[in-house]
Amino acid sequence: MSTSCWFSTSSTVIASPHKIGLSELEATLGYTFVDPSLLTRALTHKSLGRDNNERLEFLGDAVLGYVVARRLFATRRSDGEDVMTMMRASVVSGETLARVAREVGIAAHLRLGAGERRSGGHKRASILADAMEAIIGAVHEDGGIEQAERLVLNLFDTRLQGLDPAAIKDPKTRLQELLQGSGLALPEYSVVDTRGSDHQQVFSVCCRVDALGVERVAQGSSRRNAEKEAARAMMVEIDGRV
Repeated sequence: MSTSCWFSTSSTVIASPHKIGLSELEATLGYTFVDPSLLTRALTHKSLGRDNNERLEFLGDAVLGYVVARRLFATRRSDGEDVMTMMRASVVSGETLARVAREVGIAAHLRLGAGERRSGGHKRASILADAMEAIIGAVHEDGGIEQAERLVLNLFDTRLQGLDPAAIKDPKTRLQELLQGSGLALPEYSVVDTRGSDHQQVFSVCCRVDALGVERVAQGSSRRNAEKEAARAMMVEIDGRV
C-alpha cells in the first residue's frame, strides 16, 4: 500500500514533483498526494465532464461529519446530543466550508467548464464548499482516515474550539438577519412535497428570495427541519451577493 506524506504547515515545504501549479495548495493543506490525480479530480467541477468531484464530495461529506462528531464527543463532555448536533451543523455547513476553501486558496485551482468560468463559478460558495469536501474525500482515498482526520482538524479545529452553543443561531434566523441587513425582504417558505407514512414523513420545502430571484429546496423529517435546511442552502447560494 502506498504511503502518503503529511507535514505541518509550519515546517519547511518541499515542492511536489508533480503538477507544480498545485504544490502551493498542497503546502497550505499540509498534505502531499501520492496520487496527484485525486487532487485534480477533487478540483474538477461537473461542468467540465464526467470525471468530476461529485463522488469524492460524497465521501468527504461523510468523513468531515464523522471527524467533527468525534472531536465534539471527545471535547464537549457536558453537552447533550442536541447541542452537539447543532454545533456540528455549524461547522460542516456550506457557509463554513466555502470560507475555509477561500482561506486555503481553492478558487485559483478549480477546473470549471467554460460556462461556469464565464459566470464566475470560482467565486460561488456552493462550488467552493463542494470542492473542499471533495479534497477531504481525496485525502481519505490517498492516505486513509488518519490523514483525512489530520487534515480536517488542521483546517477546522480552531472553529471547533471557538464554538459557543449560545451564539449558534437557527439558520432561518441567520438568513433573515442577513437579508434585513442588506435591506431585502424576508424569504418565503412553501412546502412543495410530502412523502412517506404519517410517522415517517419527509417534507420538501422551497425557500425563495424574490429580490435575488433565487430559490432552494431541501428536505427534512418535519416542516420546520426542512425549512432550516432550505435556509442553510440559501445562505450558501447567496454568500457574497448580499
